[in-house]
Amino acid sequence: MSPNSDSILSQELSRRTALKALFGAASAAILFGLPARAHAAEASKETTDKLNAAQAQLDEVQAQLDSIANEYAALANKNAQTLNDIENVQGKIDDTQAQIDEKKAELKKKRNDLSDRVAASYKSGGTNILSLLLASGSFEELVANAHYVEKINKSDRDAIEDIQTIQSELDAQKTELEAQKADLEKLKDQQTAQMQDMQAKQQEVQTVLNGLSDDVKELMAQRDSEILAAAQAEEAARKAAAAAAAANKNNSYSGGSSSGGGSYAPGTPQQNAGSGKQQAVVNACYSTPSPGQNWCAAWVTNVFRNAGVGYFGGNACDMFNAWCYSSDRSALQVGMIVADSSHSGTGAPGLIYGHVGIYVGGGIVMSNEGAITSKSLDSFISFYGTGSGVRWGWLGGIALS
Repeated sequence: MSPNSDSILSQELSRRTALKALFGAASAAILFGLPARAHAAEASKETTDKLNAAQAQLDEVQAQLDSIANEYAALANKNAQTLNDIENVQGKIDDTQAQIDEKKAELKKKRNDLSDRVAASYKSGGTNILSLLLASGSFEELVANAHYVEKINKSDRDAIEDIQTIQSELDAQKTELEAQKADLEKLKDQQTAQMQDMQAKQQEVQTVLNGLSDDVKELMAQRDSEILAAAQAEEAARKAAAAAAAANKNNSYSGGSSSGGGSYAPGTPQQNAGSGKQQAVVNACYSTPSPGQNWCAAWVTNVFRNAGVGYFGGNACDMFNAWCYSSDRSALQVGMIVADSSHSGTGAPGLIYGHVGIYVGGGIVMSNEGAITSKSLDSFISFYGTGSGVRWGWLGGIALS
């Protein structure tokens, strides 16, 4: 992958990290920066739907960008191999040319040697060969000397022919190698053009992604603004209701009637809630909404804050490691958190952060799974206990019973 591609991907990773931080910061501001009962406030369905749609589109375009990056990396690897092949063929061409040059020099020398002998014979009038033949003492010796002269001439001719043959073979080999190199150069140009096209497409998708990121940020800001406004309205209504209740109480002391007895939200289980704090936690479990997918620990924190017990931060794994000390069912009490530190059921988030819920009595554990769910303790353990195992204990070490 080219340095430019590395830069683009690095910028994208930084952008995604910043966007994730923005999600976290916005959620934290809404979850923990408002009065205790304000956590039930929600943005309008229209804004939430738009945000979810924009985020889905952002994820889709991000997947396209990741796919382009992977294709580009594969093509860059092929291009690197092509460049290596070109370099290897060029090395063979250079070696062949060196051999051709060597044979040319050898052929030139042979021709020069033959030329020198012919010239010397011509200058002496051919007396060397003639003297050799005339010096023969018999017919048999004459024939032998003539054969010797012919053999010398044939040796020279054969040597020259051999060199010419080798040179022709080397020329053909060089031509073939140059054709291979030309094909590889053509392939390299095609790959380079494809890589340039992919870079342009990558930049185009990146531009779309940046625009979608801005849309998501704007919708997040709008959502948070609506939640804040709704929370403030709820807080004002709560204060007004509290003031009215106080006035009614004063009136009852002045001779009015009192309804007597406690009240709780319909459908809220009261069994096994042995103390007011335990009951407050159970009530808060039913009234505290989900802060979103993968925010199970944030929901638990909100419940205990809404119940007036206190604020406890950290993720599910943190809560498990710090406060969950028992797997003895006889020790399980209403208001205890029930957690694991790692499980495989929900993919990477579960493996890294685990899951946490709250025991509300009657064998039921409530937790945030994107929506607030109620599971039997056996079901909860069966699903979330596949890794580190499930344990329970008092959040913050504060015994509510």
